[in-house]
Amino acid sequence: MKGTDQQAPIIIKKGKHGHGHHGGAWKVAYADFVTAMMALFIVLWVLGQDQKVVESVAGYFKDPIGFTEKLRAISVGNSESLPIKIDSIVIKEQLREMEIQRLEKMGEALKQELKQNPEFQKLADQINIEIVNEGLRIELTESNENVFFEVGTANLKPEATRIIQQIAINLQNIPNKVIIEGHTDSRQYIHGAKGYSNFELSSERANATRRTLVNSGLEPKKIDEVRGYADTRLRDPNDPFSAVNRRTSLIIKFATESPE
Repeated sequence: MKGTDQQAPIIIKKGKHGHGHHGGAWKVAYADFVTAMMALFIVLWVLGQDQKVVESVAGYFKDPIGFTEKLRAISVGNSESLPIKIDSIVIKEQLREMEIQRLEKMGEALKQELKQNPEFQKLADQINIEIVNEGLRIELTESNENVFFEVGTANLKPEATRIIQQIAINLQNIPNKVIIEGHTDSRQYIHGAKGYSNFELSSERANATRRTLVNSGLEPKKIDEVRGYADTRLRDPNDPFSAVNRRTSLIIKFATESPE
């Protein structure tokens, strides 16, 4: 029969070899690499922090369970029984310091802009910029030769208006809110309606500054407060009639929470 002449089929069995994309060894190696990189970044970050942060991180790695229990106790209000108090003061201090540096740079840049502008050069020495408790204060102080408001009124001089417009440009791209303060010297206000005093005058000057800022592009919602102090916060208390007591302050408030 013809069937007896047929050869038996030859079966070739191929061995199974692992393929790179099907195996799991590379995942373990990659995970080890990522872990090592993360550890490196943590070490580099810690090296750049102050002693309080270093001690906090060290405390966690020495006793992670105890550290977690203390943190949990604080979150439910049982911090009185803890030997140490763990809070966010260090983080707040770091954020506040970063913001101070940013505001100082902005203030210095503004001062340079005003000094380099020939129109403002004669007034540059009357613009004081400094960090205070509430934020960055930009203060426009009058002198015997140059004033920012017409005498006895809340009408801004043209050069004062242009300075405030320049300040508004610098404030548009930051999230901070602004406080505006008006101050007078101790000369009693004798013009105008009965009962009108330096409190009304200082408040109206602060509001005139607010309107100029808003008309120059500053969002109204960024104005946090408008204050009129009259002569209750003299710049030169030894000479209450000095021109330096007549001033308008713009305080760019800190956006970060106080560490206190």
